[in-house]
Amino acid sequence: MKKKQVLLKIYVFFMFFLCIIGTIFYFYIKSQDKIDLKKTNNIIMYDKNNKIFFKGNGTKEWIKLENIDKNLINATIATEDKRFYKHNGFDYLRIFKSFFVNIKNKRIVEGASTITQQYARNLYLNFDRTFNRKIKEAFLASRIEINYSKNEILEGYLNTINYGNGVLGIQRASNYYFNKDANNLSLAEASMLAGIPSSPQNYSPINNYKNAKKRQFKVLNNMYKNGYITKKEMNNAYKEKLVFYGKKDDLNLSTLMYYKDAVISELNDLNILMKDYLQNNNIKIYTNLDIDAQKALEDSINNNINKDNSIQNAAIMIENKSNKIIALSGGKDYEKSQFNRAINAKRQVGSTIKTFLYYSALENGFTPSSTFLSEKTTFNINGLKYNPSNYGNIYANKKIPLIIAISYSDNIYAIKTNIFLGNNSLINTIKKVGINKKIDNNMSLPLGTSELSIKDLSTGYSTIANEGIKVNPYLIRSVKTDKNKFIYRHEKKEEKVLNSDYTYILSELLSNCYDSNLIDYSQPTCLSIKPKITKKYAIKTGSTNTDSLIVGYNKDYTLGVWSGYDNNKYLEKKDNTISRNIWVDTMENYLRDKNDSWYTKPKNVSPVLVNPLNGKLATNKSKRKQIIYYIKGTEPIKKDKD
Repeated sequence: MKKKQVLLKIYVFFMFFLCIIGTIFYFYIKSQDKIDLKKTNNIIMYDKNNKIFFKGNGTKEWIKLENIDKNLINATIATEDKRFYKHNGFDYLRIFKSFFVNIKNKRIVEGASTITQQYARNLYLNFDRTFNRKIKEAFLASRIEINYSKNEILEGYLNTINYGNGVLGIQRASNYYFNKDANNLSLAEASMLAGIPSSPQNYSPINNYKNAKKRQFKVLNNMYKNGYITKKEMNNAYKEKLVFYGKKDDLNLSTLMYYKDAVISELNDLNILMKDYLQNNNIKIYTNLDIDAQKALEDSINNNINKDNSIQNAAIMIENKSNKIIALSGGKDYEKSQFNRAINAKRQVGSTIKTFLYYSALENGFTPSSTFLSEKTTFNINGLKYNPSNYGNIYANKKIPLIIAISYSDNIYAIKTNIFLGNNSLINTIKKVGINKKIDNNMSLPLGTSELSIKDLSTGYSTIANEGIKVNPYLIRSVKTDKNKFIYRHEKKEEKVLNSDYTYILSELLSNCYDSNLIDYSQPTCLSIKPKITKKYAIKTGSTNTDSLIVGYNKDYTLGVWSGYDNNKYLEKKDNTISRNIWVDTMENYLRDKNDSWYTKPKNVSPVLVNPLNGKLATNKSKRKQIIYYIKGTEPIKKDKD
């Protein structure tokens, strides 16, 4: 009996404590300045041609709830949050239900976000799934619920939600899809529109009519089950033939939102806005987005990653001369994962780091004909033993020149080169090219065991592609107020950090990584994508057990691509081809109508006909011949005896 009394007292005390905390929280929220929902985070983003690709909570087409078709309202509530008018912003019953459903299915099949939570998320500009962002989102949802009526919240939600094809807000969506105002929709039209926000890329009827119809049926069925319409009305609406006014738009790209989030991240890093500035002010952000490059990238991702495959990707494309970031992807599907892997994920870069190693080598007296013995080797460095291996345990068991070491990505050659140069040489080059991240200086460094983002890695490659001129890659050209007054303008700062003679030779060597003329005891690492290549590129691949990377460039553009699993699952053999095919498909499709762009040979560089398999001067008897470039005075002297 006493035990029950003690438990009862504990329960009463706990409930009293919760009430006190709840009361304090309520009055704290009430004491905060009331957010003007129509003005919060009013941001318009423009691409490189000054065309709008993202529009935040613009007020021009904000319409009252009473001017929105009742069917659209009912369809939205029935589908997104049927207990909207009963909960306080958090539907705990739905949270518990979705938790058990997801556990049962062993994957995320059902969400629990209320309309208020979704609205709060829309008001925030950074969608990264961090704990800090989740706390802020929950706090904002509480502020909205306490300070606004349910109808005001629903009105704000419908005026700001994404309806696909770059269209935000129900009035814009009604005009775009059906050329009519939001108060004049049929049940069929309303149910079609209400189904889009869950996944705008997949459920836009203009972009994917089949999926949109399936979604429409689900919306209509939800309306029927919740008593908004009869079964006859449901069936008639589903059968009604709809005529769409808008056109398929490249702006309905899932990866475009990764670019948008990266822009917001850069805006935050610039620190040019006062705290809470966006709560009451509008801004215009002019970016470097090239929608053609972004579309080429997204098409390549969709064509090379099966929807059922959980592998992820990240990619970034840079215009070398200006260092403008013209395309970016942080994952394969923004609706499923907003984590931006292009700027936030750090992964081992594998053999892609060897490009910086071999620039150091050229700068320190190596030539394309410099040789090391490629064989199974145990290194003893400062008393520590290190046993690296080549891919597939394939070795030449003879001396190979730098030409072959780069093309085959020979690990033994790389370790020997790094030892010869000294520990600081590679680190110094990495810093010179603009990679300012902490890198561990260990024995495995030249094999890419350090972790970098694909943005950092591509930055370094862009410096080499830019003939040694470093310009930090950026997304934002300028920021203006809604009255067109400049808040910020990007200032270009160039610095010559590498010798253009060596970058030319290195670029030529990297162009051999898909050359079938170099097939011998092994083969060039990019040979599998050679049939797709129509232009000249410098390319380097890299791989670890969990990461597959490729970075390549011509004179004008650098593209870096990573693929792998978020949980560090080991890659299967077929997985290693994904990043390579995304890379080549993106570059080839984007450059299809552009001229081949390569470098002019520097005056201090000489072309020499050599046998690429041994680096010696080619003769009439040589079975293999290749033009290789050397600094004048360092050309090979020994002749090929084959």
